[in-house]
Amino acid sequence: MSATVLNNENIVKSFEEILVSLSEKEKNVIERRVGLKWEKETLQSIWNSFSPVITRERVRQIEESGIRKIWRIIKASILTEIQSKWLEFIKINWGLVARDSLINYLIKELNLEKDINKSVLETIMQSDFDILKSKQKLGCKIYFYMSTVSRFNIDAIHKEALRILKRKKDVVKKADLFKTINENLKDLRWITNPLINSVLELFEDIIYWEGDLVWLTKWKILNPKTLKDKAIYILKKEWTPMHFVDISNKIIELLEDNVKINTIHNELIRNEDFVLIGRGIYALREWWFKPGTVLDVISSILEKRNEPMSTEEIVKEVLKIRDVKETTIYMNLQNRQVIERVWRNFYQLKQ
Repeated sequence: MSATVLNNENIVKSFEEILVSLSEKEKNVIERRVGLKWEKETLQSIWNSFSPVITRERVRQIEESGIRKIWRIIKASILTEIQSKWLEFIKINWGLVARDSLINYLIKELNLEKDINKSVLETIMQSDFDILKSKQKLGCKIYFYMSTVSRFNIDAIHKEALRILKRKKDVVKKADLFKTINENLKDLRWITNPLINSVLELFEDIIYWEGDLVWLTKWKILNPKTLKDKAIYILKKEWTPMHFVDISNKIIELLEDNVKINTIHNELIRNEDFVLIGRGIYALREWWFKPGTVLDVISSILEKRNEPMSTEEIVKEVLKIRDVKETTIYMNLQNRQVIERVWRNFYQLKQ
């Protein structure tokens, strides 16, 4: 049956027809848990209503027994289309996906109404023998995962990501983080980038930002207040040195702060967190850029090498940390008070 015929009404109707095949207790518990005829109820409120009173664990067992029976019956109903769609999505995500992401995917892909009973969809998914549902855990979203996914690996990926970010003490590119996690957990089987991505999306102490960067939630840089923090925010977002005019424009555009260009330029000049690397172009000092003139940079490179270097080598090294024209580098090589040419196209610090 086409997905277009699925709607809130016939999904709930089909689900109610399936529940008729269950025992009276199973039907009663599931109806109350998903809120078919009234508000959703907790296990506690349900167990207190039984006479004689039964335990919370017994209510959970009755619910689970009924849900497992549903799986066999669904295949003969219109709800089988829901099964195929969410199974497709969970496989794309390497066998692991947050509950809310999975439900939102179903609503979008099947053109369902947004006010559909999401608990019904969740119960349908939970009925699959090959799909497991996580328990509620502080700081982690509820998720569904295939039986082939190791919970040990889920915890290992999360802990390793935290360790890397805490050691780095700064934003990390997603690709770099994934690469490091793969290298550090190479002894574990089935660790892949799609799985790492799915795992990190579950935990509230980690933030994906702009799709390409990863942060720790406790870091305040996502909500910059001062001009300095706003400039740092923009540079880290763009991940490249920028002209002070461009930094100002980005602050206006993204942070809606009508800052004056001269004001932001003065902040960049006086603050040691920023390094001037070209005509009006600034980078972050933590990106390994060092302050100083082009001559200072050349001197530092030659001092570190401690042997004559060719013009081509010097130009290459300077351009790694300065956004300047090559002619500027050539001109500074002619400073005979600091630099001396030892033979054709080779230079060293003056002895």
